[in-house]
Amino acid sequence: MRNTNDIKIHLIRHGKTPANEQKLYCGATDLPLSDAGIIELVELKEKGIYPKCADFYFTSGLMRTEQTLDLLYGSVPRVAIPQLAEFNFGSFEMKSYEMLKEQDDYQAWITDEAGGVSCPGGENRQDFTRRVLQGFEMLTEKWQGDLFVVCHGGVIVSIMAHLFPNTKNFYEWQPQPGRGYSIVPDGLKLYQPI
Repeated sequence: MRNTNDIKIHLIRHGKTPANEQKLYCGATDLPLSDAGIIELVELKEKGIYPKCADFYFTSGLMRTEQTLDLLYGSVPRVAIPQLAEFNFGSFEMKSYEMLKEQDDYQAWITDEAGGVSCPGGENRQDFTRRVLQGFEMLTEKWQGDLFVVCHGGVIVSIMAHLFPNTKNFYEWQPQPGRGYSIVPDGLKLYQPI
């Protein structure tokens, strides 16, 4: 991997979706933003929390990330990086904890501390993290400058936990919709919440 001193990466979680509002597992399902999610993003933009511009823009290619980028920066050219898509929950997609809590395969998955148990028809945490970090490495190897990436909560958690181990509990890295981190992934590994 080349020297990343000349890179600053802004990782932003997409705006709120109907699945977020209903507390449903939503990874591979390609949902749009909710009306409330659109309003929240516009309000955050008006507060000036995002960089004025970036050298390159990226999404996971899913509708909610594309819509978020459009709301924040208009129809700027962008690159979709599918490796930065959210966790694939398989048969747990679009279901809540309450709907799943009695199922043995769900209990096996949520109690698996090592991350090797897959959702039926979906991913496990180890494979997901590998995929995400491959996408992040590709990003840092191919582009330099200010990079603005609209992706997903689980993706951001995996990247931040990898770059800043033993700093926070794994799930404490989860940003609210429309929020995230600006990071300088060099030897200093600096970050600032957005």
